Amino acid sequence: MTTQIPSREQILDWLNDNPGAASKRDIAKAFGIKGQGKIELKHILRELEAEGLLARHRKSFRDVSKLPPVSVIEVMRADSMGDLWARPLEWEGEGTEPLILLIPKAGDEALGPHDRLLARLTEAPDEQYDYEARPIRKIGAVRHAVVGIFRKSAEGGRILPIDKGSDKEWSVPASATMEARDGELVEGEQTGPRGRMGLPVARITQRLGDPTAPRAVSLIAIHQHGIPDDFPDAVVAEADAAQPATMAGREDLTALPFVTIDPGDARDHDDACFVEYDDNPDNEDGTILWVAIADVAHYVTPGSQIDREARLRGNSSYFPDRVVPMLPDRLSGDLCSLHEGVSRAVIVAKMTIDADGTKIGHSFHRAMIRSVASLEYAQVQRAQDGNPDAQCAPLMDDVISPLYDCYAALTRARERRQPLNLDLPERKIVLSDKGEVESIQFKDRLDAHKLVEEFMVLANVAAAEELERVKRPLLYRVHEEPSQDKLENLREVAQASGFTLAKGQVLRTSHLNHLLDQALGGEFNELINISTLRTMTQAYYFPKNFGHFGLALQSYAHFTSPIRRYSDLIVHRALVSGHNWGKDGLSQWDVDNLEDTAKQISDTERRSMAAERDTTDRYLAAYLSERVGNEFSGRISGVQKFGLFVRLDETGADGLIPMREVGREFFHYDREAQALTGADTGTVITIGQRVRVRLSEAIPVTGGLMLELLELEGNKLPSGRGRGRRAGGPKRNIGKHKAKAASKLRKVKRSRSSSS
Repeated sequence: MTTQIPSREQILDWLNDNPGAASKRDIAKAFGIKGQGKIELKHILRELEAEGLLARHRKSFRDVSKLPPVSVIEVMRADSMGDLWARPLEWEGEGTEPLILLIPKAGDEALGPHDRLLARLTEAPDEQYDYEARPIRKIGAVRHAVVGIFRKSAEGGRILPIDKGSDKEWSVPASATMEARDGELVEGEQTGPRGRMGLPVARITQRLGDPTAPRAVSLIAIHQHGIPDDFPDAVVAEADAAQPATMAGREDLTALPFVTIDPGDARDHDDACFVEYDDNPDNEDGTILWVAIADVAHYVTPGSQIDREARLRGNSSYFPDRVVPMLPDRLSGDLCSLHEGVSRAVIVAKMTIDADGTKIGHSFHRAMIRSVASLEYAQVQRAQDGNPDAQCAPLMDDVISPLYDCYAALTRARERRQPLNLDLPERKIVLSDKGEVESIQFKDRLDAHKLVEEFMVLANVAAAEELERVKRPLLYRVHEEPSQDKLENLREVAQASGFTLAKGQVLRTSHLNHLLDQALGGEFNELINISTLRTMTQAYYFPKNFGHFGLALQSYAHFTSPIRRYSDLIVHRALVSGHNWGKDGLSQWDVDNLEDTAKQISDTERRSMAAERDTTDRYLAAYLSERVGNEFSGRISGVQKFGLFVRLDETGADGLIPMREVGREFFHYDREAQALTGADTGTVITIGQRVRVRLSEAIPVTGGLMLELLELEGNKLPSGRGRGRRAGGPKRNIGKHKAKAASKLRKVKRSRSSSS
């Protein structure tokens, strides 16, 4: 009896009806195919696969016009109704990829754009979308993405990444170019491992416009680092529907003369302060410091659309020409901003301080305040220095003078505590109306800045201690002490510079401050400050308390900026729960996922820092691009086998001197000592030395600066006997400064050998 072989259509229909049993054996069994019939079935399946009608997954087949019942999908955005939509990552059919409605169940982890899930799919009953997906598990949000310049070709084109040091191009098929123009800035996503010429295959996901436009600088970093820069409709709608908080359940503190003190270009005002003298006879010459912080927890409740988006972003990101906020402007710039003369909901830390600057008590209040003035740092400082303007003059006796008296007391406490006292100037890029760099300035560090910083630090300490008192979970700001290896490296740099760093005892910030004081005002001041900074670990968020080494504090949490940091919002919610102020405190989901939240926002903080640093590099390169060929003074900030990094005095920009531009001899690289030693002359080049360089190349799109070394410590480099000479040759033509440097390097090596 001849076996009846099913038609191609019958096979496809059966596969659609039986997606869970789709191997060749399953098909043969379903149609009763035996013996020689299996060979013919094999030929039919191969034809369907070759024509693209079937896809083979391991030993099974499926209809490519349908998605498998269990698929990997990627979350897109939520719509104005709050529905989450996703796209398939396993679509191989023709035409537009299916639209998937994501239906998470209660208690599922919050999801955001680009999160990837393993999900169970069913065909949708509604023609408005194609599938419904129910999450099985989250598998991460890792995208192989690139931002670069698109170069068109007959086959489609290529993306040339803008990352400094990246030489990997991406191939783009003609069907995936989004009609991008040659030379246009684009964002792409990898779709295949290798294509023609061995390049990874990508599709363009977004066209970003002219890469040379001034406003493109920060846009490049935003897309390159995957920072969400537009809010989903549902988030905006939720924020727009928010109404100002009422006095219900709040203390009325609107009679207190709170003021905000911010930079002149501040976009929001999330903290206000007020100081009054303590009339308690037991606290002679003491003060009471009130720090009011916008009550963001009232508006951003757990599990809301705004809350999910805020957690996804983790923090606001700041660029010279724009801010990518954590919260929509309706909140960050309006309802949660403590504008002058407007009643605003706040959470207040009230702290009692003695004459020596020690906090001897604190309490927290959910309240309403009304700021009497929005002031600027320089304006307040001028007033304190005896030149108040019309706005500050009426505030001197009751507001500004008490602020500085309180600050003076806190300064005495700070000197006893000895937090790390680094002296590293902060740059400010000044842009024109067209978005072009006008100048690079170094920000002044006024007492007005330090005053606000000290107030905020104390409020953060009070928040951590209060939550420990009421036994509520929180996110600490953790800064652990440096590793022994890094400390040893710093000790070697210090010894090579003629200074000492205590050894053989428990490290305290006072020891590091003593080192910084030794270098203060001298030629090695910047070197020691940079080296000390590099010794430090990076701060992070965590639900367990490991202390804050840099600030020399036992308990520290971020409380003072919930508009721009999600960590502070968690602390506010914990305070709400701890004092039974309302139902908008910590949710059970917040508590259960506290460690995951800590990692998420620590990662987003690092992401923002990298994007902000890259943007600064690109602006500096654009600013210097018209000065290629000019000479600059600077200081060596890093030594690597491939060259020297130099920080330019005028702008603070970092450039690279490739090894080919370092002298005319072979240099041996000592990684531990961070030094180069000339094989012929014995010239030693190390971190902190003064140099004169010529700018040979500035590449705005990558932020790269290439330099040529002209002088070291005021002298031209001596000529060696040619490249490639082995070490140990005679030291000829060594200037006094070079002999001194060589002596220091020998001391470093002797120190290392004795300590080991």
